[in-house]
Amino acid sequence: MRKHLLLILLTLISLSVLATHQRAGEITYKAISNLKYEFTIITYTYTPSNADRPNLPISWGDGTSQVIARTKKDNLANNISRNEYSGAIHTFPGQGTYIISVEDPNRNDGVVNIPNSVNVPFFIQTELVINPFLGLNNSVELLSPPIDNGCANNLYLHNPAAFDIDGDSLSYRLVPCRGAYGLSIPGFVLPNEVDTSIPATFTIDSINGTILWDKPIMLGEYNIAFLIEEWRNGIRIGYVTRDMQITILACDNEPPVIAPLRDTCIMAGTTLSFEVTASDPLGDTLSISALGGPLQLADSSASFPHAVGFGTVSSVFTWHTTCDHVQYQPWQVVFTARDTFQFPQLSDIKTMGIRVISPPPENLSATAVGNSIHLSWDKAPCSRTIAYDLYRRNGYYAFDPGSCETGLPAYTGFQKIASIAGISDTLFIDNNKGAGLIHGIEYCYRVVATFADGSESYTSNPACARLKKDVPVITNVSVLETATNAGAIFVGWSKPTELDTLIYGGPFKYVVQRSDSENPQFIEVGQTSGIDDTLFYDQSGLNTTALKYAYRIDMYNLQNGIEEFIGSSHSAKSMFLQLAPGDEKLILLWSAEAPWTNSLYNIFRFNNVTGIFDSIAFSTQRSYTDSNLINGFLYRYFVESIGSYSAPALLNPIINLSQINEARPEDNEPPCPPILNVRTNCELIQNDLTWVNPEGCAEDIAGYYIYYAAFENDSAVIIDSVSEPGQMNYSHTNLPSISGCYQVRAYDSIRNISDISNQVCVSIDSCSTYRLPNYFTPNNDEYNQLFRPLPEYTSVDRVDMKIFNRWGRIVFKTNDPEINWDGKNMNNNQDCAEGVYFYVCDVFEIRLEGLSKRTISGAVTLLR
Repeated sequence: MRKHLLLILLTLISLSVLATHQRAGEITYKAISNLKYEFTIITYTYTPSNADRPNLPISWGDGTSQVIARTKKDNLANNISRNEYSGAIHTFPGQGTYIISVEDPNRNDGVVNIPNSVNVPFFIQTELVINPFLGLNNSVELLSPPIDNGCANNLYLHNPAAFDIDGDSLSYRLVPCRGAYGLSIPGFVLPNEVDTSIPATFTIDSINGTILWDKPIMLGEYNIAFLIEEWRNGIRIGYVTRDMQITILACDNEPPVIAPLRDTCIMAGTTLSFEVTASDPLGDTLSISALGGPLQLADSSASFPHAVGFGTVSSVFTWHTTCDHVQYQPWQVVFTARDTFQFPQLSDIKTMGIRVISPPPENLSATAVGNSIHLSWDKAPCSRTIAYDLYRRNGYYAFDPGSCETGLPAYTGFQKIASIAGISDTLFIDNNKGAGLIHGIEYCYRVVATFADGSESYTSNPACARLKKDVPVITNVSVLETATNAGAIFVGWSKPTELDTLIYGGPFKYVVQRSDSENPQFIEVGQTSGIDDTLFYDQSGLNTTALKYAYRIDMYNLQNGIEEFIGSSHSAKSMFLQLAPGDEKLILLWSAEAPWTNSLYNIFRFNNVTGIFDSIAFSTQRSYTDSNLINGFLYRYFVESIGSYSAPALLNPIINLSQINEARPEDNEPPCPPILNVRTNCELIQNDLTWVNPEGCAEDIAGYYIYYAAFENDSAVIIDSVSEPGQMNYSHTNLPSISGCYQVRAYDSIRNISDISNQVCVSIDSCSTYRLPNYFTPNNDEYNQLFRPLPEYTSVDRVDMKIFNRWGRIVFKTNDPEINWDGKNMNNNQDCAEGVYFYVCDVFEIRLEGLSKRTISGAVTLLR
C-alpha cells in the first residue's frame, strides 16, 4: 500500500515539475470551404522547462478531438519560446456553433493573480460559427505577441494588433482566465484587484483593443484573458480568446512618447503618407515600428520602415491604396516606440484607424421627360460595387463631404428614393413611384455606390432638373370665410409658360375640380376662360367649419371648336386647423397638404379688445401650443402658411389661410407622476416615504395616494392618502414585515390622477436579520435570563426551533420567534445543567418574493 502511495506521489510531483511552463496563447483558423477549416495553435512557454510539448491535444467542439504536432519552435529572449502548431484541418459535420479548445496540465508557477498557478491547467478556446447565410469566416490574426513587460509605477499599455482579413467588425472584452475543463479559475482576479487598497484601473478598449493598466505597483507575473469578437451584419460570427502574460519589473526608467495621431480617411486610388515621431524623456536610444492590417497585405502596398534613434526617432507610413482596400471597418495600425537598450524595454503605443473609401460615381445627369426625370451616370470605378443608392431632394443644396463623410447625411435633406442592384445598371427613371413628379419643383439628385459589407462611396456631384411648365401649377387654396354652409375658398394657379403652341394654339379654358373630406371624388365646380384667367372664388355652400377641401385645375385647348384636354395641375388641399384643450392652454394642430413647400406658419388669435386677429407666434412645424390661457374662456384662431416652389418664375411667397376655429382651455391634464424614495427605520420597524414632483409639471396638486404591495409579484393597492398642502412624505408603520413595494400617485383639485410613480421595493436585508446569541445566564439575577434572539430583527413570521443536549435529545422547542427559553428541560421542567447546547432553527421570513425558510444552526452556552 505504501509503495502505491509513494508511486502516486512521485508521479504527481513529476507532472508538477514537468508542467510548469505554459504562459500565453490562442487558437486561430482559416476557412477552406463551408465546413472545412485550418487551425493554428500558438503558445508561449518557459524554454528551460522539461515539459516541452511537441504535440498538443485539441477538441473540435463536435465531440471529436485530435493531437496536433508542433510545426515550429522559436527560442526568444528571456527564456521564452514561441510554439506554433499549424496545418490542422478539420471538417465539421454541419452548420452550427463550435467551441474549439486546448487544455494543457499546468501554467507556470508564481502567477500573482492566479492562486497556486503551477497546479492550474492552461486553457484557451475559440468560437467558430458556421452559417451559410453569413458566408465563410476567417478568425482574427493577432500580430502583437502575448508576452509583455511593464514597469512598476508607470502606465502600462498593450495592443494585440488584431487583423481580420474579412474586414469584419471587432470588439474586445476582458474575461476570466480559464482552467480545468474550461471553467473560470477559482480565485482569479484582474491584476489591479490583487491589492484593492492600492487604487488602480485595468481596462481594455472595446473598440480598438488597447489594454491600459494605471498603474501597476506589485512586481511579478500576471495573466489576463480577453475575447476578440467578430461581428457581421450585427451578428456575432466567432471569437478568439487570448490568454497573455504581463511581467511587472522594478526599473528606473520612463517610457518613450509617440506624438499624437488621429484617425483618418482616404479615397481609394490615392496615397496616404504621414510621419510618426517618438521621443524619449531621458534621451535614451529608442526604436519605432508598426503592426496592422495594411502592413500584412500581400500586395505590399503599405510600408513603415523600422527606425532607431537617440532621443528622438521618426519614420514615414506610406500606403498606396486601391479599390481592393475599400471596407466598412477602418484598417487598424498600431505604432510602438520602445527603449532599445533598457530592461525592461518600456514602450508607448498609438492606435490609428484608417478608412479607405470608394471614389464616387461620376457624370450624373438628369433630364426631364414628361412628368418624370431620367438619370444616368458612369459605372462605379470600384469593381466590388454591388448596388447604387439614389438620393433626391427638392431644391439645390451645396454639400462638400468631409474626408470621412460617405453617402448622404440626413442633414443635407436628401432622401433615398431607390437602390439599383448591380454595378452595370446606371440608368433610372424617377416618376415618383408612378405618381408623377410635381411641376414647379427643382429636383436635385446624387448617387452613391454601395458594397457587400455595408460601406458606401463618397457621393457623386449633384444633378438637378425640373419638369417643363406645360400645365397649370396650383398655388392657392385659401379659406376666406368660415361657415357651416356659406364658407368661401380662394383658388389660384400659375399658367403654363412652356406650352407647345404648335400643338396647342388656343383659345384655352380651365376647369376647377373639387373634392372634400367626406366626398373624395372630384367634381367640376367652375371654369375660367383664357390662359391668363388663373383665379377662382368658390362660394358654393361650403362647410369650411368642418370639412377640408381639395382642388385641381384641368386645362383644355379649344382650337377649331374642338375641346382637347392638355393636362392637370397637382391637387392641393385647404389647411384645416384643429384645437385640443389642455390646462390653461390650447394645442393647435393643422394639416397642410400641397405640392409646394411651406416653410413657415403664422398663428393668429382673436383680440376681444380690438376686435381683430393678432399674430401671436411663428412656427416651422404644423403645431403650436398657446399657453397661459384662462380655463373656460373662448379663444379663436386661424393659421397662415408661407411657402414656395423651388423652381423660378412662380409666385413667391405663396400665402394661404386655414379656417377659423375656436375652443376653451380646460383642466383635463393629470399631474406628473412623483419621484419616490423610501428609507427604512429598522428601530421603529417602519418605512418612511418621501417624494418630489418633477420640474415643469402642473403645481395644482391636491394630494397623493399611497400604494403598497407586500410581495414583489403582487398588485399594488391603495393603503392611504395624503391631502395636507405641500406634504410629500408618509410613514408606513405597524408592519408584519419591513419588506414591501411602494408607489405614489398625485391628484389635483378636480381629481385628475397622475400616472403611477416609480416603484421602490424594500428588502428585509435592509435591517438586521434574525440572529441568536452564543450564551445566556438563567441564574435569577435579572440579566440575560432567557435565550432569545438579538434585538432589532424584523419580518419573521414564525420559527421552528429545536434545542438539543449533547446526547441529541430535545430539551426545548417552540414556534415563537422570541424563543424565550428559560434553561429548563421541557420534558420534566427541571433546570438543565450548565454547558453547551445545540440548536437547529428554521426561520420563516416574510421577504419580497414571499414566505422564505432560512435554516440556522449553532450552539449556545448555558451559564448559571
